[in-house]
Amino acid sequence: MISTSINCRDTIRDALQQCRIGTLQLFEGMDDATFRRQAHPEFSPVGWHLGHIAYTEALWLLQRSAGLPPAFPEYHQLFAADGLPKAKRVQLPNLPEVRQYLNAVREKVLTYLETAPLEKQERLWRFIIQHESQHCETIAFVLQLAAASAGTELQKAPNPRTSAKSLHPPSQMIQIPVGEFEQGNDSADAMDNEKPLHRRYLETYWIDRYPVTCRQYRQFMAADGYQNSAYWSSAGWEWLQANPVTQPLYWLDDLTYDNHPVCGVSWYEAEAYAKFAGKRLPTESEWEKAAGWNGETISRRTYPWGETEPNARRCNHQLVKDRTQEDAPIQNRTMPVDAYPAGVSAYGCYDMLGNVWEWTATWFHGYEGFKLYPYAGYSQAYFDGEHRVLKGGSWATRPWAMRCSFRNWYYPGVRQILAGFRCASSVNLHT
Repeated sequence: MISTSINCRDTIRDALQQCRIGTLQLFEGMDDATFRRQAHPEFSPVGWHLGHIAYTEALWLLQRSAGLPPAFPEYHQLFAADGLPKAKRVQLPNLPEVRQYLNAVREKVLTYLETAPLEKQERLWRFIIQHESQHCETIAFVLQLAAASAGTELQKAPNPRTSAKSLHPPSQMIQIPVGEFEQGNDSADAMDNEKPLHRRYLETYWIDRYPVTCRQYRQFMAADGYQNSAYWSSAGWEWLQANPVTQPLYWLDDLTYDNHPVCGVSWYEAEAYAKFAGKRLPTESEWEKAAGWNGETISRRTYPWGETEPNARRCNHQLVKDRTQEDAPIQNRTMPVDAYPAGVSAYGCYDMLGNVWEWTATWFHGYEGFKLYPYAGYSQAYFDGEHRVLKGGSWATRPWAMRCSFRNWYYPGVRQILAGFRCASSVNLHT
């Protein structure tokens, strides 16, 4: 038990430090205007997210767990999630001051970690690591939004892994046989909305081997998909009239990217494409079974490929590295949908983790037996029938927030997140 406790403490300390390296790398060389700028009304300035990471760590680990007095009370209203409207979060201390705040909190946290009762607190510490990971993904796409509005294309870059084969991957669908599988997650890493682990029964269905590519989506655009109401639900068509767009938000009009997943679409656009293709969006359960269930061994996998944690060979994600790992590739953009054959699921699906989040047909809800943790505002506040579930993670997702059971959620009209999709069908379309 002692060795287990020591290993757990070491694992948490290493994850905290690795995650923080990646966080600070996002701010290297950043000017003050970028640090404070609100790139979109729905999102806070990237500098606010950095301060909020420190605030949350201090609140939950130092005040509520260690019983220490509040640190830096002058920052509480500014960096609390419910402190100020997003538009007022531009009045920030400068980057060096926020980094000083971040470092001071972290120093106390690492000291507390040496004696913290992890047998009672392990779940909270792992939550804090994932909280920082999730805010850093928001920082990554807000920076992309800011660059796009300034006329800079962050994602467009030489693409050495595009090949003739990858430009024309097989587009077949995979049959997922009828039967039960295990959905959710009961591990110490699991967020409250992933619990409890439970069994689900699904009829036979078919799901795309790959996410929908830019080449496939171009066919929808060329067929006047954005102009033809027949492809859109009534809610989707209403959204399109209020938001007259003709291509995905992060669209690159470059054939080199034909085999990359389409990125920057709303749920309504994904739904319309699926109808154009004669398919539908998968439910969350269908997506999770295709990603994480092994029908031969009748067992659940944490990741599509097994239990090995995400790495550069398995999927395109936010690989965090220190200065001793200079050879590890960091993409910071999408990659071809067939670039990671070592990451396929037991059923043969590619890209189930990383590259782009994938919209599903399911409204975000709590599983039966749901218990909020650590606060209602993390998940429960969004069980309102107005948010759709996304699965899989993106190129900006940290490894600690990636697994088949992980759930994300957004309003169906949001396109700023790094989201694409794949399609499903209840019938075999190849017969």
